[in-house]
Amino acid sequence: MGIVSDGLDRAVQRAFTRPIPKSAGAQMRYLVKQLKGTRPVAELLGVSQRTVERYARDQIRRPRPDLAGRLADAVRARRQPRVREQARRQAATTTGLVIDTRARFGYTTAPGTTDDARVRHLTLALPPAYAARLFDAQQAGATDQQLRAITAEGLGETYFRDGGRRAAGLMVEFTDVEQLDFDL
Repeated sequence: MGIVSDGLDRAVQRAFTRPIPKSAGAQMRYLVKQLKGTRPVAELLGVSQRTVERYARDQIRRPRPDLAGRLADAVRARRQPRVREQARRQAATTTGLVIDTRARFGYTTAPGTTDDARVRHLTLALPPAYAARLFDAQQAGATDQQLRAITAEGLGETYFRDGGRRAAGLMVEFTDVEQLDFDL
């Protein structure tokens, strides 16, 4: 995954109404129920089927840190799909996304103006149309570069061109992303 896709996933996960199960056993039981068996869970997590069974029965309580991370990520990815879809739909139709980023912004514009890239920290709201494009592209399996291009276009329209009121024809470059966070 890329930085934009991960940021979108984190934003949608904040819409969850209930937290993920806390213990490793409860998380493992959740995955076994979702994937309908211990073998698919074992293949997903890269452990043996017997290990999955032992976690599910609470015979093992504390997973290794790398397994704990994979386990929590797998549960988060499957948790509350309807709530997740509702949050995406609402952002894409009415509320949009709030983006908080620190990145290098450069742009191409008419000759005689400055176009030197510089690091900026921006926090602003992207319109629902760009939220819809980002979520649709993510669902279609777009690369991080493609998601970045959509984000740059949205930032260019919202911040630099101010919705068409200034800087017509300005093409924004969104590079060297230090920090990127989305919120619904």
